[in-house]
Amino acid sequence: MKQSQKIGIGVSIVLAFFFGISGTLLILHYFPMKETAVEKTVKNITLTEDNSIKEAISKIYDAVVVVQNYQREQLAGSGTGFVYKKDEKYGYIITNHHVIENAGIVKVLNNNGQEIEAKVLGSDEFADIAVLRIDVSAVMQVAEIGDSSKSEVGDTVFTVGSPLGSKYMGTVTKGILSGKDRTIEVSVGNAAYAMEVLQTDAAINPGNSGGPLVNINGEVIGVNSIKYVETKIEGMGFSIPIEIVMAAVERLEKGEKIEHPVIGATLVDVDNPYLLFYNHIEIDKSVKDGVVVYNLEDGYPAKSSGLEVGDVIQEVNGVKVSKLAYFRAQLYKYNVGDTVTLTINRKGKEQKIDVKLAKTVNE
Repeated sequence: MKQSQKIGIGVSIVLAFFFGISGTLLILHYFPMKETAVEKTVKNITLTEDNSIKEAISKIYDAVVVVQNYQREQLAGSGTGFVYKKDEKYGYIITNHHVIENAGIVKVLNNNGQEIEAKVLGSDEFADIAVLRIDVSAVMQVAEIGDSSKSEVGDTVFTVGSPLGSKYMGTVTKGILSGKDRTIEVSVGNAAYAMEVLQTDAAINPGNSGGPLVNINGEVIGVNSIKYVETKIEGMGFSIPIEIVMAAVERLEKGEKIEHPVIGATLVDVDNPYLLFYNHIEIDKSVKDGVVVYNLEDGYPAKSSGLEVGDVIQEVNGVKVSKLAYFRAQLYKYNVGDTVTLTINRKGKEQKIDVKLAKTVNE
């Protein structure tokens, strides 16, 4: 291509670019673009919770009350309770024995702010259960009683209670069923006693005692009783299974004292060498757990059944009892007059002895 042709092409490109820009500016000047409106449509969106427990809470919330313990006309402490039934005149409340222990007057506060005096119909220190009665006019709702045996570890549970007193009444805490068939050792007076409990990580604080542990259907499956409060332990709350509670309620309603059976023997844990040495009792070295008989009372079934000082009781009706607290827990499942089979170790040999249970005496 000749030099003159290249120059001509270059000039044509520059002129085309110039006229293109000029034309665009003229069009924009004489024919300006119209503004375009942008419209936004906002829709109302409703969010729902698939795991809400509001419906379950509504079935129990107004059945829960604050239980106040007055001693010498002063408020000495408080806990929680719940109405489990009513009739034409009265409403009936379950709470813990330790909530109303030593009370001169017991008062109940419902969610309407109504305060009414309650009558203690009966209580059991070992089971930590008490039954109260109030006028039916103060009953707002009656709780539904469930079945803890149908609950599984991992199930959602919640509590309703009054931690730290009436200021925080109606507090709901949620968690899971962390364990079933747990056994914890507690002190009752001067005696040790093992309680069978449900374990939950739902927050249970002072004042929650006596309140309900509830399943996702709004049914009561336990009565809150104890919480570990050691600084190294968190999220361990305990409830008495509702089946154990209801087994005693009918008798407590009638004001009957629950007679805990005994065998008429003084017992000591195997791992208490001081008492064994003091009483000149030697046990077989192979025996690592159980309770040792170190005294027998005249006129009681332990002696007449053939038990001897130095025998180590290791089972009650086939259930192992590693310590005295667990022995009591098994024995208290039975009634005065029942016969139980004790598996014992006597000088290294296992034997079985049937013992008829007697009325309560101090062991």
